[in-house]
Amino acid sequence: MLLETNGLTKRFGELTAVDEVDLRIEEGDSLSIIGPNGAGKSTTVNLITGLLNPTEGEVLYRGEKITGQEPHEIVQQGLSKSFQTASIFPELTVERNAIVAALGAEHGSFSLNFFKRLAGYDEVAERARRTLEDMGLYEQRHIEAQSLPYGDKRRLEMALALASDPDLLFLDEPTAGMSPDETDDTVDLIERIKEERGVTIVLIEHDMEIIFRVSDRIAVLNRGAKIADGTPDDIQGDPDVQEAYLGGVEI
Repeated sequence: MLLETNGLTKRFGELTAVDEVDLRIEEGDSLSIIGPNGAGKSTTVNLITGLLNPTEGEVLYRGEKITGQEPHEIVQQGLSKSFQTASIFPELTVERNAIVAALGAEHGSFSLNFFKRLAGYDEVAERARRTLEDMGLYEQRHIEAQSLPYGDKRRLEMALALASDPDLLFLDEPTAGMSPDETDDTVDLIERIKEERGVTIVLIEHDMEIIFRVSDRIAVLNRGAKIADGTPDDIQGDPDVQEAYLGGVEI
């Protein structure tokens, strides 16, 4: 088992945002987490990746408890996350954004005078180069990130998450705001990353066409609780999911 959560719960005052969620993620899986707005999807991922501490429950990675660890400590163990909102350094070049991410993942910290000593970090620079090539951004490596088109900025966010060379990659709404062509290209990239890098993928996404295209398994949350977990075929025919997610309309 690559990752599991047991009784994962998060309360904000009287609000229970995540309610005793149990997840099991096998190595090589593509798991999508779906549910209505406010179902607890992003909060669940934030609990797993250390951005929030759970009220109750635990997170195990390769059988070891990682609950309560700092995000950079979790990244160093092989988990990484691409965020819904822009997390790039807009005034740095595309290449330097990737190098910052790779270095931060390796050492847990970063100093801007690193660029003066870049020759001493050949492995980090090589990892950044390979990631940009994989994401189709290498030709834009000398462009400031703020000058990229929107779709390329989103791909750069994914590249920053991949630069840590993770075993488990969380993608939170990676196609939000993209055109149909950009969305298709990004889904192709996700499928290629899984196949060529052997990365286990956990995807939060609202587009059901994308969900059914890339997922081996789907977990469904509603009001913070997991109400279903199974293959795309299982989920598509589940009446509880249809009621919670689409008001009883078949998916």
